[in-house]
Amino acid sequence: MTRVWLSLGAVLLAVMVLGLSAGHDWASPAALWTAVSGDQSLDSRLIIDWRLPRVLAAAAVGALLGLGGCLFQGLFRNPLAEPYLLGSAGGAAVGATVALLVPLGVPQALSLPVLAFAGAWGATVLVLAVSRVAGVVDAAGLLLAGVAVAAVLGAVRSFMMLALSDETINLQVVLSWVLGGIQTPSWQGLALLAALLAAAIMLALRTAQGLDLLGLGEAMAHGFGLDVRRFVTLCVLVGAIVVAIAVAYGGLVAFVGLAAPHIARWLVGPRHRLLIPASAFTGAIVVVVADAIARSALPPAEIPLGLVTAIAGGPFFLFLLARRLKS
Repeated sequence: MTRVWLSLGAVLLAVMVLGLSAGHDWASPAALWTAVSGDQSLDSRLIIDWRLPRVLAAAAVGALLGLGGCLFQGLFRNPLAEPYLLGSAGGAAVGATVALLVPLGVPQALSLPVLAFAGAWGATVLVLAVSRVAGVVDAAGLLLAGVAVAAVLGAVRSFMMLALSDETINLQVVLSWVLGGIQTPSWQGLALLAALLAAAIMLALRTAQGLDLLGLGEAMAHGFGLDVRRFVTLCVLVGAIVVAIAVAYGGLVAFVGLAAPHIARWLVGPRHRLLIPASAFTGAIVVVVADAIARSALPPAEIPLGLVTAIAGGPFFLFLLARRLKS
């Protein structure tokens, strides 16, 4: 197992170096070494002050998406479950649309993450409320309620984009955010993101034992002393927090939450004490690679990150679906 963790760490380090090199102009290994050695030329400052925080932010967002996917797949005991199915991403998109299109009198850099987080949290609470009003408390019922709420929120977001945008540039900004993408954060913003990631990992690890018990079936988990209803509610809220942070910093980036836990499960097995951190590692690797492709595939333009992950994630989803149908 030590070899697996060392391999994951080595791969993450390698793809981060790739991310530092990638861009409109590729940086050579010598240029990277010069930059990290303290050179103050413009090219070196570009690598240290722009590419490095962006690569670190991409790794953090990917780790959060991997965590969210691991939590939801364990909770629903369904390998095709995806964090966005609970509507948290749709709620975040609605909040971001309000921040981008409605003049609120506060800086957009503050209102966008706050409203995106509030939207994601509100959507998840709405899913829980709808499922309880309908008398549904099991995981499958929550999943269906999440799909319904996500569909409604998608329609609300589209209506707001049509009704509130009076200038084309505003609509382009919203579309760019909805399609996903990592923005280069300040070092203070990156420190906050790192702190949020550490807290998210600690919260997720606290659910590991419950997820293992839930994998045995609700009756068996209850027999082992797990309050299933309370645990499901707690786990949904923790997952929503994790996904909301990722969406607030990276927009809508699909399929990473689906793919990362699968790859991690192939490496470390199904026990969540190992699977949760392995999913975070894998998600970080996937998003750093996808962000490097987004920045360098079509210079001088930048492809939205969500398009890159969707192009790669769609076939992966079909592969998983085919395997599941065969089994």
